Amino acid sequence: MGSEVQADMLGDDWKGYIFKITGGNDKQGFPMKQGVLTNGRVRLLLSNDHSCFRARRNGERRRKSVRGCIVDGNLSVLSLVIVRKGAKDIPGLTDTNIPRRLGPKRANNIRKLFNLTKQDDVRQYVVKRPLPQKEGKKQRFKAPKVQRLITPESLQRKRHRLALKKKRCLKRKEEVNTYKKLLAQRQKEFKQRRQELKRRRSASLQESKTSLDSA
Repeated sequence: MGSEVQADMLGDDWKGYIFKITGGNDKQGFPMKQGVLTNGRVRLLLSNDHSCFRARRNGERRRKSVRGCIVDGNLSVLSLVIVRKGAKDIPGLTDTNIPRRLGPKRANNIRKLFNLTKQDDVRQYVVKRPLPQKEGKKQRFKAPKVQRLITPESLQRKRHRLALKKKRCLKRKEEVNTYKKLLAQRQKEFKQRRQELKRRRSASLQESKTSLDSA
């Protein structure tokens, strides 16, 4: 899986084509799994993050049979993608040009598709999808809402968010400063009360000493 092969062996019509192997199934219907380096069948404990398994419940794991990613003669189906087109067209495959049903939705992707500049209005280049026309009604189109579009409203909202952020930051700084002032004041008061208590104790001790000496 993942390797590219020449398609010349299929005939002259396929000359110049290059295929990429994307998967396949064996004769019993078991799918190939990328990363399993064998051409046989193995049983692996699979969860919802793995391919070849769809979990029915949250956190479910199950042991499933899968085939390795090496191609051999036991495969019945091989999935291929055309990487390079050859000289001739293949009827029903490369001779028809299927238009994209949906165009890009993100503003930068629309600019990239139509090679626009920042000054061009992206909303004028949105790919619209025609709706089924009803009798007696004019043709209607459906267009996607452009994502990540920079408008004056979005810039104003951004400025408002930044102003709120700045306001919160200043308020937090003010609160920190007032808390520090209050803490310093409380510590000063506590220190003064302690000194007052010390002075009273020393004064009472001195009075008791003098009373004892006089007695």
